[in-house]
Amino acid sequence: MNRPGHVETVKPKNHHECAVVSGKTRLRLIALAMLAAGVLSQAAGAKEGNMQSDTIKTAEGDLVMTFVGHGSLMMTFKGKTIHIDPVSVEADYAKMPKADLVLITHEHYDHLDLKAVDAVKTPATKIVCNSAASRQLPGAVVMKNGESKMVDGLSIEAVPAYNIKHMMEPGKPFHPKGVGNGYIVTFGDTRVYIAGDTENIPEMKQIKEIDIAFLPMNLPYTMTPEMAADAARSVRPKILYPYHYGETDPSRLVSLLAGEKDIDVRIRDLK
Repeated sequence: MNRPGHVETVKPKNHHECAVVSGKTRLRLIALAMLAAGVLSQAAGAKEGNMQSDTIKTAEGDLVMTFVGHGSLMMTFKGKTIHIDPVSVEADYAKMPKADLVLITHEHYDHLDLKAVDAVKTPATKIVCNSAASRQLPGAVVMKNGESKMVDGLSIEAVPAYNIKHMMEPGKPFHPKGVGNGYIVTFGDTRVYIAGDTENIPEMKQIKEIDIAFLPMNLPYTMTPEMAADAARSVRPKILYPYHYGETDPSRLVSLLAGEKDIDVRIRDLK
């Protein structure tokens, strides 16, 4: 597996700023609650003009990764646009590029937003999702943990994403085993792992040859920085982006992985 080459970097924010509950985050929480209740009629965050992007060189051309916000990402490769967990409070998706492919990790409202999906899909758009999300997405390609499929010319692997420690109440994890997906998508010779909502689960030790990984790090739903560092040491991506990190300070993860010289931790605005 070849290491990705040139990366257009963006200067990270001051890490200490991430420890403060920002007005932006409060607005997101309010908007997500409204979305869940079905009363949000207009996208709360239209920040598409200010989004950060990194470009990775692959054997088959550039992979451009755009960091929309929280768990929402957009990738372009060989003329195709892939939206991952698009959610309206992160951007005005009516102004975003139309999707050739949409990946939905699971059915929670901060990952599956039908308004955002409808805004980017066309009659030709393919949607990949887990079984629970497919109840809201007729015609989607359903993938279960452990399955691999070629979709729109891309190799996609669905991998487990679940909680072991963090629970709504005893015996009820925020993300039960066997429900949600993480995805490994291969772009040319570059393997990108989008972990979804998960902890540092044992199955991560079986995930190999990852060039780029997105690992979640918000409490109490996913991982602590210590758990994310353990996950990174299992997966060993060449480039690691913490995402979906809420008010968790990503600089803690940078410190924890400071001795791992082959893991390049990159901080982008993905609260």
